[in-house]
Amino acid sequence: MKKSILNKSSINFLEKYLNNSAPTGYEWTGQKLWMDYLKPYVDEFITDNYGSAVGVINPKAKYRVVIEGHADEISWYVNFITDDGLIYVIRNGGSDHQIAPSKIVNIHTDKGIVKGVFGWPAIHTRRDGKEQAPSLENIFIDVGCTKKEEVEKLGVHVGCVITYPDTFHILNKDNFVCRALDNRMGGFMIAEVARLLHENKKKLPFGLYITNSVQEEIGLRGAEMITNTIKPNVAIITDVTHDTTTPMIEKKKEGHCEIGKGPVIAYAPAVQHKLREKIIAAAVENKIPFQRNALSRATGTDTDAFAYSNGGVPSALISLPLRYMHTTVEMVRKEDVENVILMIYHTLLKIENNESFSYFD
Repeated sequence: MKKSILNKSSINFLEKYLNNSAPTGYEWTGQKLWMDYLKPYVDEFITDNYGSAVGVINPKAKYRVVIEGHADEISWYVNFITDDGLIYVIRNGGSDHQIAPSKIVNIHTDKGIVKGVFGWPAIHTRRDGKEQAPSLENIFIDVGCTKKEEVEKLGVHVGCVITYPDTFHILNKDNFVCRALDNRMGGFMIAEVARLLHENKKKLPFGLYITNSVQEEIGLRGAEMITNTIKPNVAIITDVTHDTTTPMIEKKKEGHCEIGKGPVIAYAPAVQHKLREKIIAAAVENKIPFQRNALSRATGTDTDAFAYSNGGVPSALISLPLRYMHTTVEMVRKEDVENVILMIYHTLLKIENNESFSYFD
């Protein structure tokens, strides 16, 4: 039986990291947890004004390689408070209105967390055949108040951010379940790469920039900023992708990816061919299973931000297959998590100092 590369300390950090709320624009508490965990394995940190964090190994090296995930989670904003004390919301990222009814929420205020619930009419009061589906226009939060003034007295105002409190747990020994696995798992996996390099006493001939970017969920904004700070020569991005084997997903449209079958290597214009082939070679040499996915015009991940920055940065995307994206029960397989870590780790060991990925060299 293959020995797990994740130790007890790793899992304890993962649970603490996932249970902490870090919505888009408010990532700093999660980033502090991440930096505290990463600190023994890096030489220094870089941070920026919006909260992206980078642990650096060999900061004096001129050749710079990035491994990257993103730190933010989807959430809601308070948008309107009615006279009778109900709260209407807008999205902060790709929050799913269909899963909202009956969910408990945390409203983040200057006075602390205010608990609330997404209310919904009882089944007894809904007419057969004429039921309204949940939408941004009809979902609302109830904090137990009957007047707007009561809500405001709690510290709730327009612009307060709202998250779900659902916490980490493990199903059937090997399945990690939580909200915000997209893409807190990315930050976790790149931190584990740094831990393995340190524990195995691997010396890299280049500077390694372990990058946890903010604001991916609203348009790759953190990656756009931090890549111009780092100015990398190479970037390997990790994010999540859809397991397409569950009901109501059309494989002819979404492709075939499955949890438990290994990391997913992306094919897209932003993915640099020679770098991708180096990743595949590392996987084959080290008997790491992998899947492939075609992504057409854009990857929709921070890969695009890195690839098209600084005159063009050779970039590639390794995705973690995930079920139920943007819900509070996102699910990944432990073995896939370990194999993403190993794939990045072994790829780094194959990259040479000052290696060119130009097609013309």
